[in-house]
Amino acid sequence: MTVDKTFVIKGKPESKWILVDARDEGLGRLATQIASYLLGKHKPTYTPGVDMGDFVVVVNAGQVKVNSQQMEEKWYHHHSGYPGGLKSVSLREQLQRHPDRVIQDAVWGMLPHNKIGHKLIKRLKVYVGSDHPHQSQNPQSVA
Repeated sequence: MTVDKTFVIKGKPESKWILVDARDEGLGRLATQIASYLLGKHKPTYTPGVDMGDFVVVVNAGQVKVNSQQMEEKWYHHHSGYPGGLKSVSLREQLQRHPDRVIQDAVWGMLPHNKIGHKLIKRLKVYVGSDHPHQSQNPQSVA
């Protein structure tokens, strides 16, 4: 009987910077792609529970494609903690006011909700326009 050993990476793997253009991309498919880059699943040495992901810069967040039915039916809820403090915003309003939060919320839903997930979501940088302040990191564009 042979025993296969599980590969566990040692040390801190090197993180790259990835540039993703959200123009005319579907929200769900874009969010899964970004979550995969943040978790490091695109690397051959991926190990669950180990922080291996890359930094992701998303540009043109205001031009993401969303289904017209979702525009009316999807709501973002926030509660202040006080009685009667429930605030609700539709997807249409959220895309007009804060389109970066739409992508960030979609990606957060696909990450683990623990310490690693909180660390990974900080590596996501979302910008409404095509300009971003991370030129010095030389982010590599993905198709």
